[in-house]
Amino acid sequence: VQLAESGGGLVQAGGSLRLSCEASGRATNLRYPMGWFRQAPGKAREFVAVLLRKTQIAYYSDSVKGRFTISENSAENAVFLQMNNLQPEDTAEYFCVADWVNSENYYRGQSYQYWGRGTQVTVST
Repeated sequence: VQLAESGGGLVQAGGSLRLSCEASGRATNLRYPMGWFRQAPGKAREFVAVLLRKTQIAYYSDSVKGRFTISENSAENAVFLQMNNLQPEDTAEYFCVADWVNSENYYRGQSYQYWGRGTQVTVST
């Protein structure tokens, strides 16, 4: 499975961005969970959001809950991350992830075998 992110960029605080991630390769029809992690310079990798696509259950980190929304386009095997009210602390490289995670392990980076190359999000004051 290959994951390709797009949609990052520079935005002012309070603004919005929409990230996209398209999956390609083998088994793309199996509707495995897909989500997002982020990593800021000098900081640990952080879970952001995941969508369990078979059940349409979404999980979010506390830091983005209420501001970010994850969704999918099943026909295109893609997921999106709508990010509203962005703040400087949201500045990071955002990575798309995919694997057969569940409600108990979705927040762990090591639970995901497939990672995209990342897209940079920078929020200015």
